[in-house]
Amino acid sequence: MTASAEFPPGPERPAGWLSAEQIATARTQLPILYVDAVPVRVDESGDVVAVGLLLRVTREGVMSRALVSGRVMYHERIRDALLRHIEKDLGPVALPQVPASPQPFTVAEYFPTPGVTPYHDPRQHAVSLAYVVPVTGDCRPQQDALDLAWLTPEEACAEAVQVEMNGGQGLLLRQAMAWAGRLP
Repeated sequence: MTASAEFPPGPERPAGWLSAEQIATARTQLPILYVDAVPVRVDESGDVVAVGLLLRVTREGVMSRALVSGRVMYHERIRDALLRHIEKDLGPVALPQVPASPQPFTVAEYFPTPGVTPYHDPRQHAVSLAYVVPVTGDCRPQQDALDLAWLTPEEACAEAVQVEMNGGQGLLLRQAMAWAGRLP
């Protein structure tokens, strides 16, 4: 993983991460920047042939499918945030192929109020830059992920899988596959 830029030492240097209390306060006062990554396997011509979906347990104890997602730290480049979250969720040898200048396929706005947008996060207003990221290495679920399933784009976008995804991530997945040319 590439290193984030370093600040010179001094009292004005922020830590780069917020305490639990600080993030709780920030979430009530301003949008938080996130990245969402749709991990994919591609064939030799670059066509998406498989989508990696994580299996997680929600706070309510419900099993759900999820994309790789997480906050961007202060003074962290977007590509570094993508690499950090992919490594955190898929393991240190996932070998993501993030382009030199990553461009999101969409920007998703998650609101705490349902229905404002198709994306919902009851904790906060979050703005997420969403990327399709090919991975070539050995991926294994890490941290709080219980499993990682590789599905064809058609299987991943089927209604049975879509209902297992929360907060609008099913729509985000469908948008990713349309952007990659796998859905009409």
